[in-house]
Amino acid sequence: MDKSELLKLKKTACNVRLWTVEGVFNAKSGHPGGSLSAADIMTYLYFSEMNVDPKNPKDPDRDRFVLSKGHCCPALYAVLALKGYFSTDEIKVLRHIGAMLQGHPDMKGTPGVDMSSGSLGQGVSAACGMALAGKLSGKDYRVYAMLGDGECEEGQVWEAAMFAAHNKLDNLTWIVDFNGLQIDGSVADVAGLSELDKKFEAFGFESITIDGHDFEQIEDAVNKAKTVKGKPTVIIANTIKGKGVSYMENQVGWHGKAPNADQYKIAMDELNEQLKALEA
Repeated sequence: MDKSELLKLKKTACNVRLWTVEGVFNAKSGHPGGSLSAADIMTYLYFSEMNVDPKNPKDPDRDRFVLSKGHCCPALYAVLALKGYFSTDEIKVLRHIGAMLQGHPDMKGTPGVDMSSGSLGQGVSAACGMALAGKLSGKDYRVYAMLGDGECEEGQVWEAAMFAAHNKLDNLTWIVDFNGLQIDGSVADVAGLSELDKKFEAFGFESITIDGHDFEQIEDAVNKAKTVKGKPTVIIANTIKGKGVSYMENQVGWHGKAPNADQYKIAMDELNEQLKALEA
């Protein structure tokens, strides 16, 4: 990745965070913490990696992305809007009655959403089905699914993992947004996911651990996943919940609440300063 591409991705991710905060603030509800931690990875996938076309969102040969942790859709909506699937004006009416963008992704009503999600564990299961369909139909598209670290406490995740390995779904990449926090507190205190890489390897996955805010590490991991044959890959991305907004970072309370007017201004000022620094 050259310096110009890296800078472009950093700017885009900053704008994704700005629109994420904009959406949650205007909705007066939502999940900013996990949206902000996932912003860099989704930015990389949509703006550097995946074969997708906003003008043809149902292209049967497109790559697929499933946000299994569907409550973090504010970041996905920001990415899709900036990619050109719909106007950023839609983000300002997030969760409003009659608006297109709901509190969880809706594949029937939102261009660019490949799977409705929200019930944790179901998204990765659907991604397995997409990957198997690609294999059976001889398609060469790839399927990416993002899940939360807390989501890995769901039994369905591991049922899906067994299915993926059994069917040798090497066109499937899971990405764990490992920010260490979930709605009830730290992941370590709630259930503990020590040696998550080894857990996935025991289930038949290739496992890669990275800094989920480092675009070069994200690129290397995604490229490595494409070389793996005969089994699925999981990328465990260590991230910071609330990344980019000082008072949200590593604070479990920002899992699922919206900023008030004063907090909104602080967040937008900080993110705009970060963007300005990148543009200098």
